[in-house]
Amino acid sequence: MRRSFSGASRWAAVSTCCALLSLAQPAGAQPAEPSVAVTIDVDASRPQGELKPVWRFFGTDEPNYATMKDGRELLAHLGELKPKAVYFRAHQLMNTGDGTPAFKWGSTNLYTEDKDGNPVYDWTIVDHMIDTYLARGVRPYLQLGFMPEALSSAPAGTPYQHSWRPGFAYNLIEGAWNYPPKDYRKWAELIYQWTRHNVEKYGKAEVESWYFEVWNEPDGPSYWKGTPEEFNKLHDYAIDAVRRALPTARVGGPDAASGGGKFMDQFVAHVARGTNHVTGQKGTPTDFLAFHAKGQPSFVDGHVRMGIATHIKRVDTAFGKIAAVPELATKPIVIGESDPEGCAACPGPANGYRNGTMYSSYTAASFARIWALADKHKVNLEGVLTWAFTFEDQPYFAGYRQLASNGLDLPVLNVFRMFAKLGETRIAATSSAQLPLEAIIAEGVRGTPDVGTIATTTRDGKVAVLVWNYHDDDVAGPDAAIKLNLSGLGRGGGRKVVEWRVDRTHANAYAAWQAMGSPQSPDEKQYRQLEKASQLLPEPARDLAVRSGRASLDVVVPRQGVTLLLFERAGR
Repeated sequence: MRRSFSGASRWAAVSTCCALLSLAQPAGAQPAEPSVAVTIDVDASRPQGELKPVWRFFGTDEPNYATMKDGRELLAHLGELKPKAVYFRAHQLMNTGDGTPAFKWGSTNLYTEDKDGNPVYDWTIVDHMIDTYLARGVRPYLQLGFMPEALSSAPAGTPYQHSWRPGFAYNLIEGAWNYPPKDYRKWAELIYQWTRHNVEKYGKAEVESWYFEVWNEPDGPSYWKGTPEEFNKLHDYAIDAVRRALPTARVGGPDAASGGGKFMDQFVAHVARGTNHVTGQKGTPTDFLAFHAKGQPSFVDGHVRMGIATHIKRVDTAFGKIAAVPELATKPIVIGESDPEGCAACPGPANGYRNGTMYSSYTAASFARIWALADKHKVNLEGVLTWAFTFEDQPYFAGYRQLASNGLDLPVLNVFRMFAKLGETRIAATSSAQLPLEAIIAEGVRGTPDVGTIATTTRDGKVAVLVWNYHDDDVAGPDAAIKLNLSGLGRGGGRKVVEWRVDRTHANAYAAWQAMGSPQSPDEKQYRQLEKASQLLPEPARDLAVRSGRASLDVVVPRQGVTLLLFERAGR
């Protein structure tokens, strides 16, 4: 039997937030107006190029959660999406401490010093983390940070671990962990020894498949207390150390908060043509570039209003800047954190989108635009990392940005399951109600809803059509009544149609929890009901007549809903 919570005091701390979340998406809410008529046309005979699975990257501030009960289960669910091709990024992997997690905190104690100042390496905790990833089909996007206490150049008396908690000012996460090293050679030797250890333990071929990047958001005061040039030095020493241990390692960065800001400009110039702080040569080895892009939700007239325009605009600007640097224009890009807003552990009414289908529909709509921006700028987009995981032993649906709550998958995770079912080749697809990319960047989705689509074919001939009905405002709205027209299906036989849905009544544990009265301590029977409600299950398969390679069917997608339709030849 799974755990239940009797800690009323913990619930008191988040009761206001949970009340707002309940208001944000009432269970079983009905559309306030008649359906909107939409036409979607899909032509399977017109390939539009590769659709890269950029969605297979995830991450979290709290690294130790990954080895705990719910963390292990969620990692397994992520690994099942695309085994050995899903990547996980975590902060705090080099922090000093005993491995006890807290909000926006974790530690591995991989580096300390003896009384004479000699290094003491201990890989026990960090090995356990990586073992946990690999056992579940997930690989590391290995963040080299933050600064071990013995190496920190922080002024004497600076606390090492912060005491931040949800609701506190964000700058209280600062501490001695975010300072440059007092000895760059010891810093480099630590990175070298860790990389060499990983190669010895996991094998050269395995570690070659990982990503190595240095630090997090070095352009902001919360994560970096040095200057931009000091970060370039930190980066150069770390990358040189990784490559000394494994010359074929995949290295990059800098996972800057702003991909279009001055910090990114100077970093790109440094790695492309600046003087390397270690070698004295031109440039720094760079296999990929990474930046962050976030949205900006608000709380307006009693409801959440998302800021998808801010999110997509930041991606647009960063892609444009990278594409303009000849030495780096073709390098793979990973958006190292791509989310509706900035702080996964921070509560507040503007973040009331997190448990329900607003988060899942936003995810579908935003990924579609990021794919489109990669095409627009002709950049090599390799990954879009969702900064969401789970918060262990917290109240049910407490309102953090996560993929699961107490072992119950949230609707947003089921959209990633839909992404995993898409094919490798994009095909022509248009929707009469899909907003243009330029309109999303300029205004978001504040008027008519965005009823959009992506369609693909798989290697075995299946056609997959993803449809979403998104709006920035989390209020009741019309369903989309869709006439889906397919062509280019080829000769012979009909098709079988399988449909998956994420909406207010499907694949939605949060709505089911609300419907049973939002129990603070679900019993075993209630928990099993919630588990079932969280699952992405197919609707009964239907036969579809195909004539001269054409077919059509009617589909209804509720406001903030996402639907996936898979068409395969009848008889398979």
